[in-house]
Amino acid sequence: MAHKPPIDPVVWRPPPRPRADRRTTMPPPRLLPIGGEGPEHLAVDASGHLLTGVADGRILRVDPAGGRVAEVARTGGRPLGLHALPDGRILVCDAYRGLLRIDPSSGAVETVLTEAAGEPLRVCSNVAVTRDGTVFVSDASRRFPLHLWKGDLMEHSGTGRVVRWVPGSAAEVVLDGLQFANGVCLAPDESFLVVAETGAYRLRRLWLTGPRAGTSDVFVDELPGFPDNLTTGESGLVWVALASARDAMLDLLHRHHPFLRRAVWSLPTALLPGARRTAWVRGYDTQGRTVHDLRRRDRDYHMVTCALEHDGRLHLGSLVKHAIATLPLSRAG
Repeated sequence: MAHKPPIDPVVWRPPPRPRADRRTTMPPPRLLPIGGEGPEHLAVDASGHLLTGVADGRILRVDPAGGRVAEVARTGGRPLGLHALPDGRILVCDAYRGLLRIDPSSGAVETVLTEAAGEPLRVCSNVAVTRDGTVFVSDASRRFPLHLWKGDLMEHSGTGRVVRWVPGSAAEVVLDGLQFANGVCLAPDESFLVVAETGAYRLRRLWLTGPRAGTSDVFVDELPGFPDNLTTGESGLVWVALASARDAMLDLLHRHHPFLRRAVWSLPTALLPGARRTAWVRGYDTQGRTVHDLRRRDRDYHMVTCALEHDGRLHLGSLVKHAIATLPLSRAG
């Protein structure tokens, strides 16, 4: 078993679990095998092909119609969030290498950002880019590397942050103290940025324009699960993937003496609280109101970490599966 650093837990009272509201059962998705584990995030390029990164470091291009898979590049680390740039290149968040820029025509990989405010990007997680080229990157934890992400959730010390970077200038931290800063996406009019705080069951909003510019508030609170990646849909919705439902044991541990979490953390990783086998995504309008709540108990496809709306379909990524799931949005309710 790999060495795990000690945790210094913070006592926290999680918000009450929300009552079960009206949910639509997610239709059975069609699976697109990709020949790699963990298509954690998805993006779409100018040709309508899906882009994703897998656990062995490859960046793949996938034809959503025929399922053909082509390798674009290799990062040498663990690619997570991606964004296709107007010039055809791809920004990739690599959890261990920082923010990369890839030329798909040659496979060349360029490192463009590894630190902000004098601290390295410990877990470069997700990326969003405005129309003027400003880049927003989430750095999930300054305490734990990606393979020890459960340590951050158990400690609840809030060391995640969001970084703003204008190419050619130094990066600056625009949000700090976040509970495992994960997915990021922009409002359709780019008036605000949304970031998922996985460890707090909420989505936070950073205002970018208007009288509230530079301030933040809660966009959606008391989520019933762990929010992961976010995307802005073609319909204007903010899509959030809930990687798992909330864990009653973890909520209980948060409320009690830190000694209990230290004891649990010392156990083998397989015995720590884990994800439920559920495929679960939600779509919110710009006011934070639920428009879609799609859930499916599915042993074949679970731990959904991304929901991408494109061309009338919803494409799902997963941290643990070897395929992309896809379904018609018209049938999703």
